[in-house]
Amino acid sequence: MSASRFAVGMFGSSIPINMVRGSMLLYYVDMRGLDVRAYGIVMAIYAVIDALDNPVLGYFSDRTRTRWGRRRPWLRLAAPLIVASFIAFFAAPSQLEGMGLVLWFAVFAILTEAADSMFSANYGALLPEAFPQERDRALANSMRQGFQLLAMVLSVAVTPWLATQVLGTEDSPVGFTRTALIYGAIALVAFFVFVSGVREDPARQAELPPSFLHSIKDILTLPLFWAVGIASACYLIPLAIALSGMQLYVKYSLDVPVRYTTVVMGIAIAVAASFLPVWTALVRRFGAPPIWRAAFAVLALGFIPLSIAHTLPTAIFGTVVVAVGWSGLLSSNDLIMARILDHDARKHGVHREGIFMSAFGVFGRLTGALGGVALATLGALYGYFSGDNPGERPGDAFRLYTGVYPLIFATVGTIIANLIRLPRAGEE
Repeated sequence: MSASRFAVGMFGSSIPINMVRGSMLLYYVDMRGLDVRAYGIVMAIYAVIDALDNPVLGYFSDRTRTRWGRRRPWLRLAAPLIVASFIAFFAAPSQLEGMGLVLWFAVFAILTEAADSMFSANYGALLPEAFPQERDRALANSMRQGFQLLAMVLSVAVTPWLATQVLGTEDSPVGFTRTALIYGAIALVAFFVFVSGVREDPARQAELPPSFLHSIKDILTLPLFWAVGIASACYLIPLAIALSGMQLYVKYSLDVPVRYTTVVMGIAIAVAASFLPVWTALVRRFGAPPIWRAAFAVLALGFIPLSIAHTLPTAIFGTVVVAVGWSGLLSSNDLIMARILDHDARKHGVHREGIFMSAFGVFGRLTGALGGVALATLGALYGYFSGDNPGERPGDAFRLYTGVYPLIFATVGTIIANLIRLPRAGEE
């Protein structure tokens, strides 16, 4: 399949999932009054469910044998499920409160993320199969990350303005419901273009299906899996926390209207997109590992200004530095994971991209649970429990949440990345 057709799949999945991650705190906690403690509990339960379903989904994908291929049937199923659960997530009935609101949030948060897990496991497995050489992978990965950034222009940067100024108001959640309907339609079109163009290697279907227990054993006893997985989590967790908290960071820590999130995130996405070709060229020239390590360090540095900012310019400076590091990790992190898959194929002679990518996905899914725990600490430390009960220092609370916590994780990731000795790329 072509790199451009492959990249469109990322556009389709990134629109709904990034609106969920970027707006659920504002929508549920600040606007609808969901208690942060309930939020934390739901996200912890989700993390357990996701830790169980990710490897199972990957295993079934690896064992699937149809005339359409191994991955395509799962992608066809996952795409409409993502869109339907995403729209429902932002359509909580206005009369819901208390436990009813908690249950609605829990059901559709878990369904949306589970459908995204199904899609991501199969989508991610296509990268090493369709593009076996690292130079080709770097180009295809750069294109899909570019499409992700384009999707984030809508789902992260435009959403605060569209939902609170055009389709709704700062005090009403109805704008998010209307925005979700529009974005869902756009995502469906992108999914159709992508899935209809998926082409897989027929030789992979001729292989004997991998054993589940043996695969799990091989993965769990591979030190590289743990090292790269934890490092990747230390890249994804700070970004997810910062993304989820940015709208409330702007509202409380910077003391400006939520619509200014569009300015902050718009600049960040533009910077990330501008640097993506630069990082990609460096990856193709020097290989993924040194670029991965350098980008980690830049990411960590960017969270320092965010942890102390009281003004919009300081916050923008911090997000610009974060965006430069984020762009470098977009260009390299998946290529590091692909090297682990190549290493496994060389060692065992079987292709298990689905279960491996799903296992790596467990680390990424920890973002929700740890983000929930981090949010719950704001109640104990600063008295922020919801928009109805924000406490006396919500500005300090969201500087901790959006700046300090991400800084800690990114620093740990930088250290781990520099300690790992990575295998070469390719199966030969």
